[in-house]
Amino acid sequence: MIRTLIAFSVSLVLALAVVPCGNAHSDQPVDDFARKSLALFDGETLAGWEGNSYWFRVEEDAIVAGRLDEKIPHNEFLCTTQNYDDFDLRFEAKLVGEGNNAGVQFRSKRVPGSTEVSGYQCDIGIAWDRPIWGALYDESRRRKMLAEPAPEVAKDLVKEGQWNSMRVLCQGSSIQIFVNGKQTVDYTESDQNIPAFGIIGLQIHSGKPTEAWYRNIRVLQL
Repeated sequence: MIRTLIAFSVSLVLALAVVPCGNAHSDQPVDDFARKSLALFDGETLAGWEGNSYWFRVEEDAIVAGRLDEKIPHNEFLCTTQNYDDFDLRFEAKLVGEGNNAGVQFRSKRVPGSTEVSGYQCDIGIAWDRPIWGALYDESRRRKMLAEPAPEVAKDLVKEGQWNSMRVLCQGSSIQIFVNGKQTVDYTESDQNIPAFGIIGLQIHSGKPTEAWYRNIRVLQL
């Protein structure tokens, strides 16, 4: 009887040793962004955004900017109704059509009496005959490229016509941009008169018929 109990106990210990525990993956690092960030787009409506509904619509769980059946007469922006200062912004984007230029504004503001938005832009597409994905442009303010990756780097990082993951990280005067997990910009603003807060906006650039698609737009305020 004793031998039987001992054998049973040993078998039970061995069995417990190989059975995975219910919280076996609780020691894995928690993704703070996924847990703490907020969705700026609900996948169904444009709630929380303002802009021209002719140029912005919702399709297939994405915000679609622009059209494929007509030229875009001037830049259009769909903007958040809330301002953001320090944040981690992540989204996915792709371009479809003849044109090839769009971008996401941040720390920006509407220009009164115009469709334009003034402020930083995380660029998407091609301009000046070179790829500008992941570049930092100053839209309708200084009107110049503030920082950008080498053209060959931007080209190699991008999956043309497919979804590309984008990230904009703003902390104080520091602005960092990433495309598909690779850093493209590490910029420090030296002008203290440049606002460190503002709206976030989705752009479709004027020009040939084009659609810029945006989805999985999430922000973590820091």
